[in-house]
Amino acid sequence: MNPFGHIDLRVRDLEAATLFYDALLPSLGLSERYHGGEWKVWATTDPAPDAAYFAVTEDPTHRANATRIALQVTSAAEVDRVAGIAQEAGAILSGPKEMPYGPGYYAAYFDDPSGNRLEVYVRPD
Repeated sequence: MNPFGHIDLRVRDLEAATLFYDALLPSLGLSERYHGGEWKVWATTDPAPDAAYFAVTEDPTHRANATRIALQVTSAAEVDRVAGIAQEAGAILSGPKEMPYGPGYYAAYFDDPSGNRLEVYVRPD
């Protein structure tokens, strides 16, 4: 069973966040969209209980902090690909680069339009 259920993320501007995550999340396998009025939701196609959801809702007073959401991929080439998509969607990147967290740990770091911190990484076996 996938222990990851969902993320409910607050953003300052729902329209800007929706454009950003519409570009980013399908590249990570969250290709199903369940967008309602207050919530925009992207999900995997896995059947329950293995489906993962990533949702955003607007909170104009939201202040980003040092929390980081790290999204794992299968290879350094995937890190490069997803980082490129994030950059095309407007993110300013740090990396992709090797990191000292273990042999082969390779990551890119960026913020969404509300300043929420994200990472895409690979950690080989």
